[in-house]
Amino acid sequence: MTKKVAVIGAGILGINTAYFLAKKGMHVSVYDSNRYAGMETSYSNGAQISVCNSETWTQWENVSKGIQWMFKDDAPLLFNPIPNLLDPKGTYSKYMWILNFFLTTALGRYKKNSENAFLISLKSRDLYFKIADEEGIEFDLLKKGIIHFYNSQNDLKKAISKKRWIESMGCEWEVLSQDKIFEIEPSLRGNNGIVGGIYTKSDATGDIHKYCINLSEVLKKKYEVNFHFQEEVQDIIGDKVKTVVTKEGNQDFDSVIICAGVETQRFANKFGDNFRIYPVKGYSVTIDLKDDLSRSAAPFVSLLDDPNKLVASRLGNKLRIAGTAELAGYNKDIRANRIKPLLNWVEKLFPEVKIDNYTPWAGLRPMSSDMVPIIRESKKQNIFYNSGHGHLGWTMGTYSGKLAADLIET
Repeated sequence: MTKKVAVIGAGILGINTAYFLAKKGMHVSVYDSNRYAGMETSYSNGAQISVCNSETWTQWENVSKGIQWMFKDDAPLLFNPIPNLLDPKGTYSKYMWILNFFLTTALGRYKKNSENAFLISLKSRDLYFKIADEEGIEFDLLKKGIIHFYNSQNDLKKAISKKRWIESMGCEWEVLSQDKIFEIEPSLRGNNGIVGGIYTKSDATGDIHKYCINLSEVLKKKYEVNFHFQEEVQDIIGDKVKTVVTKEGNQDFDSVIICAGVETQRFANKFGDNFRIYPVKGYSVTIDLKDDLSRSAAPFVSLLDDPNKLVASRLGNKLRIAGTAELAGYNKDIRANRIKPLLNWVEKLFPEVKIDNYTPWAGLRPMSSDMVPIIRESKKQNIFYNSGHGHLGWTMGTYSGKLAADLIET
């Protein structure tokens, strides 16, 4: 008998999970509170499928920087330690997440967790390319690699020191001189503060929102997946058979998999599952390259300004700049003082790119406290999770979906 499976969430993890479930011949229904797929965190990220930059953040160096930047409004990593008396539950969740982040750092799990992330990311990148070819998915996929660049010899030396380890994971880590950087990406010429960099030529970029939208169309037409848009899942009840409860009605399933981003924690609390996902807010601007001068002046190769934690990716005739990490609860307000550094960065590096026509955005990355993706079964029978990928949701998306589908099949 063919399994009936409900997927909660139509972001990058939900869409990919639905795809691999449907490929196995299961009857799949996808629920999402939005009108279309990929409308939350999977809407306007940094666009990098950054396999070779899949390290976790649980290092004392990042903890130290976070403390130094604590009250700096334009800091790449922003954390306000002051309790919110109006939201005691949210404050408790934040502190418990931070406590477990510190514990993971103290236990030295950075390297092991990073190696697991590299493995998932490598397989995921191959699957993106395969899906794009087999299903005819168009999402501004660009296979030009990523340049990590540095403005200080000290930062460059730290990056070079990781070469043997990262290459042992199956990734590239090609060290570049200033001249070589300018040769690969001519738009950076004139930025003489750049002292060198790293090139990961097999990495790629693509529009995550377009991917979600176009794959959802394939799922509807080719694989007969049912989409329940604008239906928020209020509850999941039942023992062996699971009933998905929405205002529009109830429906029974053999299994349910929760790919609900930051909302995943709500279900984990209900079912007593002991992991913590907290929203880590990120910002982006998408600049319309509306004239020939801007298009020629903007980079084609994706960039990572490692010290400032900013990325740039070309998406057709648009340029996406993204970065910053902010522990600010479930607030998605777009703050001008967080957007301004992104625009200033463009003006400094690419002065001929006009920035008068841009779209700002803020999204909540669902990040587990140990930065390990949560792909597992709940304590509650026939309920599963695929969430908590944080800033690597796009990079890890396809293989995580396959892992989740394999788990449900067994």
